[in-house]
Amino acid sequence: MDGNLMGAVDAPFYQPQADECDVFTAAASRRLPVLLKGPTGCGKTRFVAHMAARLGRPLYTVACHDDLAASDLIGRWLLKGGETVWVDGPLTRAVREGAICYLDEVVEARKDVTVVLHPLTDDRRILPIDRTGEEVAAHPDFLLVASYNPGYQNILKTLKPSTRQRFVSLEFGFPKPDQETLIVARESGLDPERVKPLIRLAGKLRAMKGQDLEEGVSTRLVVYAASLIAGGMGLSRAVDIAMIEPLTDDADVKAGLRDLVLAVFG
Repeated sequence: MDGNLMGAVDAPFYQPQADECDVFTAAASRRLPVLLKGPTGCGKTRFVAHMAARLGRPLYTVACHDDLAASDLIGRWLLKGGETVWVDGPLTRAVREGAICYLDEVVEARKDVTVVLHPLTDDRRILPIDRTGEEVAAHPDFLLVASYNPGYQNILKTLKPSTRQRFVSLEFGFPKPDQETLIVARESGLDPERVKPLIRLAGKLRAMKGQDLEEGVSTRLVVYAASLIAGGMGLSRAVDIAMIEPLTDDADVKAGLRDLVLAVFG
């Protein structure tokens, strides 16, 4: 069976918001690196998993963090059975195998990571491995995908223009209410009519971003709340632990958010 067809059957559920699936497919066919921009929990990681399955490509996902160095992606020498052997990192494996390497929240990684990516994101498509002296030519099917949340950028954590301009970019936002209702109902098993008030509440919480909240409530958290309700938990308690507590530690802000919940649900 064709690998793409098999991938499409097994692909994790993803509800397209626009033409992002077509754009990603076109970029992959032309071997163009892809940068996904959008808020936390809006579906970027699910989208990549969905597209990897549709395209029939293996997927290596790396959750970037402050201590992630280039060596964590490329590989290192390790002692095994009394011998020192080279072990490829996830980026090197993806380059060799023709897989998709997805760097989630790439701006969180150390600065040396983006330097390593540059030769892979231009016409060279190579990965130099300084520690072995090897220069790995990327497999024709290799695809580099990275994501970040522009809303969390600051002077210390940004993508330089010289890096951003090596990618084609897709901007993600939260789905429209009708789309988000379908997504949450599908993911949680809760009836769509019972999901709709949760979506209204999510919209109001997101409108508070930049005022009392650093970040609006994610689709992921709405799914958590709906899943708890579908499992028998009371609405008020489910909303509190899934959509209020994760957003802030400030007692006064939480009190204001709970008043908003009462206004929405009565």
